[in-house]
This record gives sequence, C-alpha cells and structure tokens, in this order.
Amino acid sequence: MALLIAGAFMVALGLFAGGVLVAAPLGLVAGTVDATLWVLFPLLSIAGFVLFVIGAKTAQIRGLSQLISWALLALALASAAGLVLRAASLVNGETSTLPLWYVLMVAGILGAVGAASGTRRLDDSAA
Repeated sequence: MALLIAGAFMVALGLFAGGVLVAAPLGLVAGTVDATLWVLFPLLSIAGFVLFVIGAKTAQIRGLSQLISWALLALALASAAGLVLRAASLVNGETSTLPLWYVLMVAGILGAVGAASGTRRLDDSAA
C-alpha cells in the first residue's frame, strides 16, 4: 500500500513539474523555470509509475497507466497549443519556448506509448 501511495504522489509531482514547464512560457507562472523541473518531469513520472506498478494489482496498473497516458497527452497538446499561440503572437511570454518543445516531445512520446500499450488486446481467434 505504501508503494501505491508513494508512486501515485511521485507521478502527480512529475505531472505538476510538466505543467509548470508548460505554464511558464505562456506567462501563466511568474518567472522562469529551474533546470530541476526539466529533470524531475520525466524522472518523477517514470519512477512513480514504476513504484506504483511494483505494489499494485493488475486492474490498478491498467487504470493508472491510462490515467497517466491521458495526462501526458493533455500536457503534450497544451504544449502544442502554447507553441501555436506564441507563434501567432496571441500570447506573449518573456521566456523561451524551449520548455514547450521539451514537454511536447517527452509527454507526447511517453503518453502515446502508454496509450498504445493500453489499447492492445489479443484477439481470441489468434490464440
């Protein structure tokens, strides 16, 4: 049970770090982002998921995996939208768009892999 809680908390922190990386270039968060967030976003997301999986049952793993995949894909879409808004000068930011590109790539890849792995099922006739 402790691994489930610790893993879920770490995943939440990782997703929060990704959210801050998206919000800062859009001017939704004051100031710039620290390099620590760049490291913690994927590290906490992946390490938290691993801890959760170690202490979870199969149904819990599937549910959290889909939840994390959706959250990561939402972060990737928010990053893409932020890039478009910044490029169209609809949103002005004082910082670089590099965090948006980083989150778009990392969250997009991890979210797509997680979503794709959750939708794969063995066909009964192929068994």
